[in-house]
Amino acid sequence: MTIRFGTAGNAQSFYDAGYKKTIQAPEFIAKMGLDAYEYQCGRGVRIKKDAAEEFGAAAREKGIVLSVHAPYYISLSSLEEEKRENSVNYILQSARAAGQMGAKRVVVHSGSCAKRSREEALELAKATLKRALVKMDEEGLGGVHLCPETMGKTNQLGTLSEVLALCRLDERLIPCVDFGHLNARTFGGLKTPEDFKAVFDEIEDRLGNDRMRRMHVHFSKIAYTEKGGEKAHLTFEDTEYGPSFEPAAELFARKNCSPVIICESAGTQAEDALRMKRMYEEAKARMEDESAGR
Repeated sequence: MTIRFGTAGNAQSFYDAGYKKTIQAPEFIAKMGLDAYEYQCGRGVRIKKDAAEEFGAAAREKGIVLSVHAPYYISLSSLEEEKRENSVNYILQSARAAGQMGAKRVVVHSGSCAKRSREEALELAKATLKRALVKMDEEGLGGVHLCPETMGKTNQLGTLSEVLALCRLDERLIPCVDFGHLNARTFGGLKTPEDFKAVFDEIEDRLGNDRMRRMHVHFSKIAYTEKGGEKAHLTFEDTEYGPSFEPAAELFARKNCSPVIICESAGTQAEDALRMKRMYEEAKARMEDESAGR
């Protein structure tokens, strides 16, 4: 495996370049020098089987690795049994679409804590996720990895510790580490190389070296409030909020990681993904120079 960089959906430059349909995204991504794409089903899984297969073929032709973002309204931790059952169905719909297009990862939100303790919400989320995995196995979708995502708002279930607890349910679960979300929910807690190293160390301690190295990553700068956390996604041009990618790039290089890194910047995700790729390449070159004694 190798490290991959790509976009969440289509950047503004995709449309500025004259592209109009998402089936053209693999061509645009490849021309940008990127090699990953996260298909967005945030508002529902609406892609038909034939279209998913066609999109997957276009991506394979260009060497693009695909992932899918499941609907935002999934709530693994809802108090309402019907909502949890619906969430299992939304995950199944997302996994089917992923299977049809050849995507191996589906990113999933876990929901909010609402009026109960974080511990109670986490136990509900675990039970719902287990049901989703059983259903996926029954449909022959066991090869699709679910990726519970760290979340940016303080009332949401999705601290790093909570996501890792979910991932410990099954070896097939891979954490989606959204560094922008982690920074927002800790009110700027990702600043120093040590802050980033603590994230990598916790993942390795809880899930092992293999899943740490293969983590799914979302990265963007995110504005936040001191009360609720995440407010809005920004671009890499922002200088007020973080986080910066350089410390993460250094760790990915030194730990020989091979994640899929998806940029979620507001409209500039292709350009910012390319900037991350270059930062990583520079970090890798520095490490190799050090090893060679240059």
